[in-house]
Amino acid sequence: MIVRPIWLKQFERAWEKRPLIWLSGVRRSGKTTLCKMLPDAVYLNCDLPSVRRQLENPEYFFRNLTPGTTLILDEIHRINDPSLVLKIGIDEYTETSPDGVPGMKILATGSSTLAATKKFRDTLTGRKIQIHLPPVLWNECLDTFNLSDLDRRMLHGGLPEFLLKKDKDADLFSEWIDSFYARDIQELFGVRNRSGFLKLMELLFIQSGGVLEITSLSKDCALSRPTVMAHIEALSAAHAIRLVEPFSSRRQHEIVKRPKVYAFDTGFVTHVQGWNEIRDTDRCLLWEHLVLDMLSVNHKAVKYWRNKEKAEIDFILPGKGNRVDTIECMINPDKYSRKAIHRFRTHYPEGENFCLSPHIKTPYKLSFGDMEVEFRSQWQT
Repeated sequence: MIVRPIWLKQFERAWEKRPLIWLSGVRRSGKTTLCKMLPDAVYLNCDLPSVRRQLENPEYFFRNLTPGTTLILDEIHRINDPSLVLKIGIDEYTETSPDGVPGMKILATGSSTLAATKKFRDTLTGRKIQIHLPPVLWNECLDTFNLSDLDRRMLHGGLPEFLLKKDKDADLFSEWIDSFYARDIQELFGVRNRSGFLKLMELLFIQSGGVLEITSLSKDCALSRPTVMAHIEALSAAHAIRLVEPFSSRRQHEIVKRPKVYAFDTGFVTHVQGWNEIRDTDRCLLWEHLVLDMLSVNHKAVKYWRNKEKAEIDFILPGKGNRVDTIECMINPDKYSRKAIHRFRTHYPEGENFCLSPHIKTPYKLSFGDMEVEFRSQWQT
């Protein structure tokens, strides 16, 4: 088994703040395998009828667990009342006892965000930390999976089974799409127009990395604008796409409303495009997807910036106060241009500038007048 320390450390940090972790991610992203890496945990698969029967009486179930247990409830949305089970567990069994015995820690998993799961009458605000498991990160490829072939990661994508296959298997991708629609979209969101929904998803994957155009999508899919917007909301909640909002405080000069849309995985971008190899012209855009995944582990509010003269910065990380960091994604760092950064910094002077390129072996900094840029290959997770 390949151990993934980045995520195990995320779990430990989360449990220091809250007793419950909600781990979400698309199917086959490795949630179950990751859960089983936790030592001495009690693992329950809620797909099994025997497990669902045990949880019908949650008070009895929790009372019979050893104090201090780490409990994993995989696919918990399969049970009848998951929010009640978690609420009883958190409220009654996660506190440290008066004699110092630690309380229980809970990790629950599902494919979508917790708020999108219809069975959750209570989203357990203030009791949980939400962690999203993306496809295998590029820094995990280098450090954990011992895989340094960037084109392979881009072409195959980062779902572990897909990534580790010797050859790209189109049937795997088609099977995943069918399962995603049947078990996530249909069950959770009640979408019935399969062909229209999948056409929309395909177009979003093809346009991945571009600005979201609702009107043209509506026309191309023969769906109404409200339906397209509802489907996009469902795809976002189910982690199939990610919307990156524009950063702005100068409305008269900047793009303020139109988000960019990214497919959840480069493998599905190449699949819908019919690519069997990565072309030079596509490599930078696909690298942008991998950088977004790395940034999103520790930064929930990743944005982009573009002004009305079309100067653009790939990603913006708003910080405390007026601090704003910029991220540019380059395959060849020698082609880095400071023009957009310079325009941005005339209005937002506080923060650091980074250029991420997969071919940089040792990080370094360059000065461009009064502006400094750090060049590196990975983002700290």
